[in-house]
Amino acid sequence: MPNTTNPSRVEVVTVAYNDLVSACNGIDNPSPNTASNINVNELIEKAFGSTSPNSLGIIAVTDVPSLPSLRFKLLPMAQQLATLSSKQLDEITSPEAGYQVGWSHGREKLEGDKLDFSKGSFYANPLTDDLAESMLDRRRYLSDRQNNNASVLNEDMDNVLKWDESIESIKTKEDLQKLAEENPAFFAPNIWPTKSMPSLESTFKDVGRLVHQVGTLVAKCCDSYVASRCTGYTANKLEDTLRYSKCCKARLLHYFASDDNIEATNENAKDNDDTEFSNWCGWHNDHGSLTGLLPALYLDPNGQVVDCLDPQAGLYIKSRTGELVHAQLPSNALMFQVGETMQVQSGGCLQATPHAVRCCKIGNVSRETFAVFMEPEYHSNMDLPKGRTVEDTQCEDAERWLPRTVKTLRSRWRPGMNFGEFSNETFAAFH
Repeated sequence: MPNTTNPSRVEVVTVAYNDLVSACNGIDNPSPNTASNINVNELIEKAFGSTSPNSLGIIAVTDVPSLPSLRFKLLPMAQQLATLSSKQLDEITSPEAGYQVGWSHGREKLEGDKLDFSKGSFYANPLTDDLAESMLDRRRYLSDRQNNNASVLNEDMDNVLKWDESIESIKTKEDLQKLAEENPAFFAPNIWPTKSMPSLESTFKDVGRLVHQVGTLVAKCCDSYVASRCTGYTANKLEDTLRYSKCCKARLLHYFASDDNIEATNENAKDNDDTEFSNWCGWHNDHGSLTGLLPALYLDPNGQVVDCLDPQAGLYIKSRTGELVHAQLPSNALMFQVGETMQVQSGGCLQATPHAVRCCKIGNVSRETFAVFMEPEYHSNMDLPKGRTVEDTQCEDAERWLPRTVKTLRSRWRPGMNFGEFSNETFAAFH
């Protein structure tokens, strides 16, 4: 039986940013002059691969330029947001968008029917303030090209149009507006606290775009690995998704200090139950393509950065063999985790892993972090590569070790779904 109650401390797979850039250059232009000092396929297999029993579904990219200063600029803003007045928070709360833009607290259910009050979140898209408007811009450009009215040809826009699977089905402005109205969690425009925190918007976008840029490099390496194992894989599938999709949701997170109002442990947890390791964030898989994470900061009530004195606090991962792992994350790195969409689109060659966050029980400290969920757009297909099966995508052996509160992939995804439909099934399961 795997160890499910006494977690092992494991260093995650790491790669230096400059080595990652060199590896991507070698993929684009293979030659002796562009040879990298890392083996891309071995790196991705170790971090994300389905055939590696020790893979934790996470990789750390170290020494990313500008990351340290941006991290210390953005993350304390999470605590500042959480301590705004109720009136100020109401101004950036959007129930009509399913609390998927702006402020959200106590709206999410990750373990059973229990609402999660242990953290507050601020959601926004760092790539565009209005996804629907960005999609309309493509159609305006396409119309101008077709009518020979485009004053300047835009190669990047031409590539986006080739990638965008909604072009054929959503032709008019009215059709797109109807889709946006029916799916506000996807399409609702950003809300910013411009009066109470005027510098949040620019800082949030700067950090989100940095994470997205590095994530696109990781995606290129993932494509190379999957293509080497799956002959039916669509070339550059993941990289093109991250490069061209404007559907990108970032989440600034404030985990409240553990006190009498926040459950420090799950009172319902039983012996050999992994829920005791998830009291700051319940067990879950990310459902998008790739998630980028900043290393967390711990703050005292005065907003001063402090050390976390609880060695048991932090990120926990459930391995595919059922082992409970306390992931050891470098403080100078961006972390990237595989999501279920990448798992499907790679035919199971890459695998998402359940993860959770355990609170700090020593000292009155909060935890601040930032996650960027890089995803396809609504109409992007969720098809398996040719030659891969549903069983390849999530085998029964992997399902048996899922934490009891994590719903299986096959309970929310079916062949023929697009990403929007899959997302709606997932939102319904957790909200």
